[in-house]
Amino acid sequence: MPKKSTTLSVGLNRRTLLAGTASLLAAPMVLRPAFAQGKTVNVGVIMPLSGANAQFGINSRNGVELVADEINAAGGIKALGGAKINLIVADATSTPTTAGTVAQRLITQNDVTAILGAFASSLTLAISEVTERRDIPLLTMSFADQITGRGYKSIFQVVPKASVIGKAQFDYTKAIAEAAGAKISKIAIMYEDTAYGSAQAKGLRAGAQAANVEVVMDDAYPLGITDTTPLINKLRASGAQAVFPVSYLNDSLLIIRTMRQQKIDIPAIGGAAGYVIPDFEKGLGEFAENVLSVNTSNYDLAPEFTERFRKRFGYFMVHEAQEHAVALDVLVQGIEKAKSAKPEDVSAALRGAKFSEGWAKTMTGGAVQFDNTGLNVLSVPVMVQWRNKELVTVWPSDVAKAKAIWKS
Repeated sequence: MPKKSTTLSVGLNRRTLLAGTASLLAAPMVLRPAFAQGKTVNVGVIMPLSGANAQFGINSRNGVELVADEINAAGGIKALGGAKINLIVADATSTPTTAGTVAQRLITQNDVTAILGAFASSLTLAISEVTERRDIPLLTMSFADQITGRGYKSIFQVVPKASVIGKAQFDYTKAIAEAAGAKISKIAIMYEDTAYGSAQAKGLRAGAQAANVEVVMDDAYPLGITDTTPLINKLRASGAQAVFPVSYLNDSLLIIRTMRQQKIDIPAIGGAAGYVIPDFEKGLGEFAENVLSVNTSNYDLAPEFTERFRKRFGYFMVHEAQEHAVALDVLVQGIEKAKSAKPEDVSAALRGAKFSEGWAKTMTGGAVQFDNTGLNVLSVPVMVQWRNKELVTVWPSDVAKAKAIWKS
C-alpha cells in the first residue's frame, strides 16, 4: 500500500460499504492514484462508513469531498504554492476500538497534516487518543463534552458541546411552547447511553431544573435498542407534556414510530443526530411531519453554500456534512495562516484564531473561533422542524425561516 499522497475513491455505494466491512478493516483505504504533479497536503478522513452509523459517515465524507474539490479547483493552498488537498479516507466502522486502530494505521502509513472525523462522539474520543499522542490536529463536529474537556492541545470542535446543545434543546422548546400560549411543567428524557447521549441529557436536565420543570421520566437505553415498547409505555404513564429523545437514526425511527402508533401525540423534540437526516423522514413518512429537533447548523441558513451539496449529491446538506465541510475549510485557512503543513504549526495557527471566510460563514455564529480548549466559542444551536420533507429553522426567532408549529 502506498504510504504517501493517496486518496480514497469515494464512488462506493452503501451496499458495497456494508458488504465490504471485513476487507476495509484489514486495509481501510481503497486507493486511486494521487495527483500526478505538484505538491499535495494529505488530510485523513476517518468516518463510520459501515455499521449502524454508516449513513452519517457517508454524509460527512460527501461534505469533505465537496470542499476539497472546490479548493483544489480554485488553485489549491496558495501559501504552499498551490498544493492540492489529498484526502485519505478510512472506515472507522461504528466501533470505538476499531476507530482507534484505524487511526493508528492511517497515521503510521501516511504523512498527514490533520485528521477529520468521526461523527459519533465515541469514535472521535477513541481517535483523539491517537492523534493527541502524535500531535496531529483532529477537527470534528462530534458533540460530547469530553472532546474538548480533557486538556488536549490538538483537538478542535466546530460545534457547541453536548451539554450546551441539550440545554438549548429544552430552552428553545420552552420558548416555542410559550409563544404558542402553552406551558410545560413536566417533561420526559430518553437517551442512548453513549458519550453523546449522556452529555446531552445532562444539558436537558440543567435546562429543566433552571426552569423549575419536573422531569417525570429520565431513562437511558443501550445504543441499537430493538424494542422501545417498554420506554414508550413508561412515557405514556409519566404524564409528560413533551418528550426529548437523544438518539441516532435507527433508535429515533423506533421511538417516534412506536409513539405515534400508540397514539401518543405529545411533542417530540429530537437531539439532532438521527432526527435531522433525510432517512428520518423517509423512514417515518407522515409521522415525521412537524417533529422538532435541536441542531448545530442548518442548510437553510446558508443556501448559497449548501445548495452546491444538494446539486451534487441529490439531497439537502445535513448538518454533519456541513460541519465537516467547515472543518476542512477552516483547516485549510489554518494552513494558509501558518504557511506550513506541519501538524504542530497548523495546531498553533488554529488555536485562538478567528476564521470568518468561506464555509466558516455557514456556522450559526457566522465564523469559527477556537478557545484554548479547542472549542468553537461562536457556535450556537438552532431548532429545526420537519415541513414537507425539508428541515426548516424555526428558532431562535432572529434566524428563523418559519414560525414553529406547536401542538400540545
